[in-house]
Amino acid sequence: MLKKVQWKKEEMLLSPNPWWTSTVNRTIICILIVCIVYFSYTFNTCLVSSINRALRRESPPPAPKETDGTTSTTEAPEMRILGSIVRVVPLIPGSECNESESFPKYRFLQTQGIIPTRQLPDTLIIGVKKSGTRALLEFIRLHPDVRAAGCEVHFFDRHYNKGLHWYRHHMPPTIEGQITMEKTPSYFITKEVPQRVHHMNPNMRLLIVVRDPVTRAISDYTQAASKKKGMKRFEELAFVNGSLGVVDTKWAPVKIGVYSKHLERWLQYFPLSQFLFVSGERLIEDPAAEIGRVQDFLGLKRVVTEKHFYFNATKGFPCLLKSESSSSPHCLGKTKGRNHPVIEPNAIARLREFYRPFNVKFYQITGINFGWP
Repeated sequence: MLKKVQWKKEEMLLSPNPWWTSTVNRTIICILIVCIVYFSYTFNTCLVSSINRALRRESPPPAPKETDGTTSTTEAPEMRILGSIVRVVPLIPGSECNESESFPKYRFLQTQGIIPTRQLPDTLIIGVKKSGTRALLEFIRLHPDVRAAGCEVHFFDRHYNKGLHWYRHHMPPTIEGQITMEKTPSYFITKEVPQRVHHMNPNMRLLIVVRDPVTRAISDYTQAASKKKGMKRFEELAFVNGSLGVVDTKWAPVKIGVYSKHLERWLQYFPLSQFLFVSGERLIEDPAAEIGRVQDFLGLKRVVTEKHFYFNATKGFPCLLKSESSSSPHCLGKTKGRNHPVIEPNAIARLREFYRPFNVKFYQITGINFGWP
């Protein structure tokens, strides 16, 4: 019996057709080889991709291109201020809504285990368009306890259906004790906004910048005309049939200036104590004084003072000796301080007559005489 078994083993070993030569076994071997190659390729591809992403995150941003030994040709012009040559650039690029989270202060806080988080705003600059809302935002955000969205988010008038989570995402990160602020001037004139703001936060602090409604209307028109070629003259749009008789109250630049009517809508939801009215004229003439009032209203220490400002005679606007993210002087962008077109004196006189009763009512509601003609 043992001899028979031994013979069979020897027969198998000496057989000309070993086990791996059968069709089924060859198929299994091929499948195993293909699987090993596939998983090896996939693993290595993912590994290389991860390494590339990590390298991109760690690599420094590219240096600005130079031309003939100078910096990029898109640099802002230089000017002399207080005996030094400085470069005047816009304070905030118009396309950036979310603020940079890489300020040195926040990098330091993160190393200490303090992680800034995004909060819904507790202060809104709700208007008025072409009255100085951008200047107010840039001036007050110099305060270390104020953080603001860089652009107009338009949540309450255009994107309300996207929800509060979307709105919160557009706010800058803050730490405990800081104020979160947002500016959208069209909130002031949009009917649905007061109720929506109240629904989110009935204790919202509201900032309104106002200026002479006639000057504001001309400024509004000037901005629109700069974007649309061949626009009709101001006088043709501000009056019905261009006759300088009947004011066209349906034309937006005229309608916005009826401040008392818009304010009455807001007062249905918020008490007057939650509003601060900032003079657009005084914001130009004495920015430190107006920003002082804003800091008091927000319960902040008066950190932003005269030392932060200088007057730019070319633009006709106050500028900052430093901004939130830079220690060099900055002015508002080129869209601020445009030259207004020459308007017929009769048209201006007629508009002043139209606005006068509304201005008086606005003075009575706010308790402030803004001194408009």
